[in-house]
Amino acid sequence: MLALSRQALTGSRIRARRLDLDLRQADVARSCGISPAYLNLIEHNRRRIGGKLLGDLARALETDIGALSEGAEVALVGALRAAADAARDASVELDRTEEFAGRFPGWAALVDEQSRRIATLERTAAILSDRLSHDPDLSASLHDVITTVTAINATSSILTGGEDVDPEWQARFQRNIHEDSERLAEASQHLVRYLDAGDPSVQSNRTPQEELERWLAARSFHVAELERAIAPDPEGLLKGSDAPATPAAWAFTHAYLTRYRADAERVPLGALLEALEAFGPDPLRLAEAFRSDLPTVLRRMACLPPEVDAPPMGIAVCDGSGSLVFRKPVEGFALPRFGAACPLWPLYQVLGRPMVPRRDVVAQPGRLPRACLTYAIAQPAQADGFDGPSIIEATMLILPQDPSGSDPQPSQPVGTTCRVCPRRTCRARSEPSIFEDPVAPQA
Repeated sequence: MLALSRQALTGSRIRARRLDLDLRQADVARSCGISPAYLNLIEHNRRRIGGKLLGDLARALETDIGALSEGAEVALVGALRAAADAARDASVELDRTEEFAGRFPGWAALVDEQSRRIATLERTAAILSDRLSHDPDLSASLHDVITTVTAINATSSILTGGEDVDPEWQARFQRNIHEDSERLAEASQHLVRYLDAGDPSVQSNRTPQEELERWLAARSFHVAELERAIAPDPEGLLKGSDAPATPAAWAFTHAYLTRYRADAERVPLGALLEALEAFGPDPLRLAEAFRSDLPTVLRRMACLPPEVDAPPMGIAVCDGSGSLVFRKPVEGFALPRFGAACPLWPLYQVLGRPMVPRRDVVAQPGRLPRACLTYAIAQPAQADGFDGPSIIEATMLILPQDPSGSDPQPSQPVGTTCRVCPRRTCRARSEPSIFEDPVAPQA
């Protein structure tokens, strides 16, 4: 379809080039040995053109044949169509996209650039909103600043209240103001450093989970030392200079590595790679081949070494409350840093039906949404035996699909978090989105 559109618009490109050169139709026709009437039919795409005549016209218009027959780059046309889809504007003349890109390539490139910039700014706004809403370090810093300002204001109001203050108390109040001012300066500097730490999309390492993710990200989420036949104790891996600094993060990482080592023993890497070659990324067949539970296979697939020729995979794990306890990000599927995620994720759908696996194709909103194949399952564990509570953990493997695939599958729309999801009609929404238009109050 696109190739046909480009060929059909050859006449439009000839006309645009002639007008750019300020040439008369009769002069161009004469130089090519055709009548002005025939050239007029060509320019209005009423006659197909090729071969020698196209070459003669290219020479007369001082350009090459490709510029007339192919027009704008396919990538630019595709980018314009994607920008129109993202804007959801029904007034855009999609049938004239190729013509616009061919006649005004500079403006078309600007539209593409602006569309990409808008997408970047939307991601930045979402990240900053997430930080302002849920970041515990930021909340503590703001609370410290407000508390200190309130204390300074209360003390200064006593000194400026017009009443005589005993010199001893006056000195004490002044000392309090001085000490609170130093606290305020320190808290403000900390807050400025925190907010001005560079790209807001770069995650800071504040919680134990974030420290674990930082440690794993440096290894591409693959711990080669624990893949050996005789793996070392995880405690030995946490003695390096890059080890998590806080005791809580150290314990969190140690627990993860202990499970990683157990998973590697159940599903060895070499055998897993052979099974992937034989069965493809099919978790159920892999679990059957290794006589393993499905969550173990999902975790193993998500931590393949980067040099393996396998599609990128992300993973999200939550507990029974819905809190994300582990995340491996992957391009094409945004994972929230703080707070609750979208309740429509298959990760949460399986919590209501433990031990029943799901396979879904989902797509998050965005200017260039990308379908993702997901495998999810929830599995209970009796932490304290039969008499103890049942602890449920859900696992979801995420495989972004190739957008240029020949057989795209229909996808279920999902979000990231309600606060940054632009889907207004979602029945699962729990709070307004920062991207929604303000609604006028009812009279």
